[in-house]
Amino acid sequence: MSAADTTRDDSERTIRCVVVTPERTVVDAAVDFVVLPMYDGELGVLVNRAPLIGRLSFGELRTRRGEEVQRYFIDGGFAQVRDNTVAVLTPKAIPEDDIDPEQVRDTIRLASEPTADTDLWETRRRTLERSRVQLRIASKKIRGGG
Repeated sequence: MSAADTTRDDSERTIRCVVVTPERTVVDAAVDFVVLPMYDGELGVLVNRAPLIGRLSFGELRTRRGEEVQRYFIDGGFAQVRDNTVAVLTPKAIPEDDIDPEQVRDTIRLASEPTADTDLWETRRRTLERSRVQLRIASKKIRGGG
């Protein structure tokens, strides 16, 4: 088998995952599997998935290549699956290694403090939800969870 055949065979078994924020491209990798946090639940994407466009929720985006799993917190956005490429456009994407559990815990503590200002309740609720997901992602890294 030639090197060209090996490359072609590998690309036929992988998906290109691209995650873009307004500031930068966070991910551009060939992977075996992608899990997206869609607005109405998780969506797993394998090679040759039918095309789709979907709305993302905040949550954990996972990629797997062999035994290696990478996790990212994403804060909503949109995903397109087409021609074995998963393109994610999101306002925020944080790799699990960049999530500081202590900083997230501090954010949770601050957002959990009582307030009489009802205008802040919804903002704090959203902050708590997003922070708890980030902490869950960071905890999996610390525990070595797959």
